[in-house]
Amino acid sequence: MSNPVFDRIRDDITNNDVVLYMKGTPVFPQCGFSAAVVQVLTHVGVKFKGIDVLTDPSLRQGIKEFANWPTVPQLYVKGEFVGGCDIIREMYQSGELQELLQTKGVSTNQAA
Repeated sequence: MSNPVFDRIRDDITNNDVVLYMKGTPVFPQCGFSAAVVQVLTHVGVKFKGIDVLTDPSLRQGIKEFANWPTVPQLYVKGEFVGGCDIIREMYQSGELQELLQTKGVSTNQAA
């Protein structure tokens, strides 16, 4: 059975290298966790598509089921679920996030 929300998510993460499902928008995050991930991504200098789950309740629920991950924000790189706020922060601090982006061929403004 086809799930239109899952189809939409697949479409988003297939057509954009870096996608952040978040509460609010990158310019105006609606929660501290979303704001923290936006800050990290901005600091790394990676272009990403922010998708506001608050505008669509079916997406807000669907994204949790899609990744089998109970919270938002959720970061996807090249179609692969990376994690939520704590994971992204830890990966950033350890340099893992920058490595992952580089490995996946996503350009950032940071020299290796």
